[in-house]
Amino acid sequence: MSYSVGQVAGFAKVTVRTLHHYDEIGLLVPGGRSHAGHRRYSDADLDRLQQILFYRELGFPLDEVASLLDDPDTDPRVHLRRQHDLLTARIHKLQEMAAAVETAMEAKKMGINLTPEEKFEVFGDHDPEQYAEEVEQRWGDTEAYRESQRRSATYTKDDWKRINDEMNAVHARVAELLDRGVPADSAGAMDAAEEHRRFISANHYECAHELHTCLGEMYVSDERFTAFYDAIRPGLAVYLRDAILANAARNG
Repeated sequence: MSYSVGQVAGFAKVTVRTLHHYDEIGLLVPGGRSHAGHRRYSDADLDRLQQILFYRELGFPLDEVASLLDDPDTDPRVHLRRQHDLLTARIHKLQEMAAAVETAMEAKKMGINLTPEEKFEVFGDHDPEQYAEEVEQRWGDTEAYRESQRRSATYTKDDWKRINDEMNAVHARVAELLDRGVPADSAGAMDAAEEHRRFISANHYECAHELHTCLGEMYVSDERFTAFYDAIRPGLAVYLRDAILANAARNG
């Protein structure tokens, strides 16, 4: 079985021009040609392209990708182990970034008494006031918003670090339940949802069960929240929403 350059471009979601360039520099030379001289790619070529695109996604320059793939002493299993290590590191970084975004979004517009250096230390390269204007427009006339403003204005760097750690622990517990296949309406999942509600009440604003269900629905309806939770575990946004709804019904 062989494939045309157009078919391969469609499979891999790259441009034909990119494949031509890879051929020209010797990074991905198609294994065959048609009678008319057109490029034909084999399954082995597709496997190599997958490796190339993986390393490119992680920021490797093309010459380094070529060196990695063409090293005659490298066992294919070494590539897999290297990719696993790189992906694990990337996932950890994304989870840290997502946690910073969640703190910013749930804390709303935070009157943080931190220096720029302290803000960077706590939140990384994510601006905790990125959504401040939107948040104020949507919730500025609510008591929850005003309470969140009052509390956050008093928090120090250490306070925000503690809040981040507590939030990560709550999310890790919910994600672990999802990984284990525990139903969202089980006692364990509802307890985790209750812990999530109490975390918000303790650190941001009084979050009654009715308000908590509104937040749960927003985690699914707002793609930014969905992206945050699903970056921790795929499907986590819906799972947490369902657990929140079940917990509210249990306490209704």
